[in-house]
Amino acid sequence: MKTLLVATNNPGKIREFRDLLADLVTITFPKECGLNLEVAETGLTFEENARIKATAYVQAAGLVTLADDSGLEVDALEGAPGVWSARYAGAQANDSDRVRKLLTALADVPPGRRTARFRCVVAVAEPGGDVQTAEGTCEGEIGLAPRGEHGFGYDPAFVVQGFGGLTMAELPAEVKNQVSHRARALMAAREILAEILAPRRGE
Repeated sequence: MKTLLVATNNPGKIREFRDLLADLVTITFPKECGLNLEVAETGLTFEENARIKATAYVQAAGLVTLADDSGLEVDALEGAPGVWSARYAGAQANDSDRVRKLLTALADVPPGRRTARFRCVVAVAEPGGDVQTAEGTCEGEIGLAPRGEHGFGYDPAFVVQGFGGLTMAELPAEVKNQVSHRARALMAAREILAEILAPRRGE
C-alpha cells in the first residue's frame, strides 16, 4: 500500500484523518517525516489555501500529499470567520478563545438567524503532477453557549442540522465522521485518492 502524506499537525485533524482514511491508504504526517514547514496561507478561499499547502508539502516530501483548509461560515457575520477561522481571535488564541469571540459577535442575533456551515476543501497533489480538489459542507447554526466534550475548534458552538439540537461536540466520533464537512470532503476525494494510489502494472 502506498503512503499518503497528510499535511497537518493539528491533533484533532490527525485523529479524524486516521479514522477516515485508514482503510484506504497508509498515512503519515509531517512530524513523522521530519518536516517542519511554515506555509503562509495567503489564499482568499479554502481551495486556494488547500492548494498552497498541498503544493508546498508535495515538493518538500516527494509523496502524494493531501492538505485541507476548512472553517466556519456564519451567515449573520457575512461568512466570517471563513478562511480566518483558525486566526479569528488572534494567532495565539486557543479553541475556547475563538468560540468565546464568536458567541460575543452573535450576542444580539436571535435563534433562527444564526445559521452557519462548516466548509472543507481538500487538495490532493502528486509529485510533479496536478493538484485535484474536493469539497464538503455541514449545515447548522450557532448555539447560545458551547456544549459537548468531543471534537475541537468550533464544534461545541455548532448545532448540527438534523440531529435534535446536538452540537458537533456532542456527537460520538463515529457519527461525526459520517456527517462532518471534513468527512464529506474526504468521501468526495476517495475516488481521486484511489486512482492516484492504485498500484501501477509492474509495481
